[in-house]
Amino acid sequence: MERLWRSLSGLWEIKELRDRILFTLIVLFFYRVGTHIPVPGVNSHALVEYFRQALANTAFGMFDIFAGGALSRAAIFGLGIMPYISASIVIQLLAATVPYFERLQREGEAGRRVLTRYTRWLTVVISAIQAIGITTFLTNLPPSPSGQLIVPNPGPMFVISTVVSLVGGAILLMWMGEQITDRGIGNGASVLIFAGSLESLPNEVISTYTLWKNGAIETPALIFAIIFFIVLTGAVVAVTEVQRRVPISYAKRTVGLSPTTQTGYLPLTVNTAGVMPIIFAQSILLFPQTMLTGGGGRLEFLSGIAAMFQPGTWLYDLTYALLIIFFAYLYTSIMFNPKDVADNLQRSGAFIPGVRAGEETAEYIDRILTRIIFPAAVFFAIVAIVPYHVSKALNIPLYFGGTRLLIIVGVALDLLQKINSYLVMYRYDSLLGKAKVRSWRTTGIG
Repeated sequence: MERLWRSLSGLWEIKELRDRILFTLIVLFFYRVGTHIPVPGVNSHALVEYFRQALANTAFGMFDIFAGGALSRAAIFGLGIMPYISASIVIQLLAATVPYFERLQREGEAGRRVLTRYTRWLTVVISAIQAIGITTFLTNLPPSPSGQLIVPNPGPMFVISTVVSLVGGAILLMWMGEQITDRGIGNGASVLIFAGSLESLPNEVISTYTLWKNGAIETPALIFAIIFFIVLTGAVVAVTEVQRRVPISYAKRTVGLSPTTQTGYLPLTVNTAGVMPIIFAQSILLFPQTMLTGGGGRLEFLSGIAAMFQPGTWLYDLTYALLIIFFAYLYTSIMFNPKDVADNLQRSGAFIPGVRAGEETAEYIDRILTRIIFPAAVFFAIVAIVPYHVSKALNIPLYFGGTRLLIIVGVALDLLQKINSYLVMYRYDSLLGKAKVRSWRTTGIG
């Protein structure tokens, strides 16, 4: 513990790290402010009341969680960062399948700038589509349970002002996310979703306590839920940190002596993709949901399709699990290139015992990654789905707890690792680990 506090005290002694943390906190402050600025023409109090009564367990309820409650308040940040994430998914898929985009990705910084520009424009298009869907949804809503009209004066001006406000808010959030990535700590989009996921947590804890105090939740059920989520959190942390250590050796020749061989290992984490598969899967599911639900008031068959994909249905759970597994492999292939690792090993004179350098080493590493990613992805898919059903069965309002848990734990660990890298760089003790960093540095790789 003393070592941890000594490491934490070093945070403020590193100017770059201190500036990045403060910048991230400032951006998050303005993000929270934006989630409370309503678009014109919506009775936000009536909408919040309607969300609590009718939409808590729907796709819109989940969308609202990731938007930090901005959607239920009809705030300018009501679309959240999801349009930007959806656009990023499309561009990354194109970069993996379309030759033109593949070439851009290989062109270094210049190519990445072009891809970023495409991502931004696609974000605007997706934001506009979602804003129109949500505006249609708002105008079709019945009065709140207390009888208040949610949109007192619907009409062309309301539609235009709402769409412009929501699209403008999404563009501003995209810029905020990019600024956090460039000048702050962590991945900007993940940090914004992390902040949004934490927003409603205190209210849910208070709501759970109130229900228990009033006798709506039995004490054994509450105790079981608390133990369940504590154990689940520990399991998520443990699996996230699991590594497959591939032994490596490299020859070191000393003048006048026979060559000596040093050994180390190459750590391959089972969760190389981090929290992004969860976020990507949610983004894919929520985009059509907002469109289907928004148009369902006029087209009955759309309402039927939307109902089939509501959280908790078998079709939703199956689709969600498959998307998590798919994006775990896709994002790992983007973030980790076995060929680059094999080339780095060869250049440093390192090799995997029993495996030829070069192409064979790349294939060997790729086979290991393929094997270790699958069980981890299945585990995270189970964690994302099961807690919802547990909380619902126990009548405890921790809806979507698994998805939120994975995001909160995953982003928190990523932030700690980013901070840890600065501490190691400036010769401070590690926040997360002892041997992990030391052994990686010993290998001379990375």
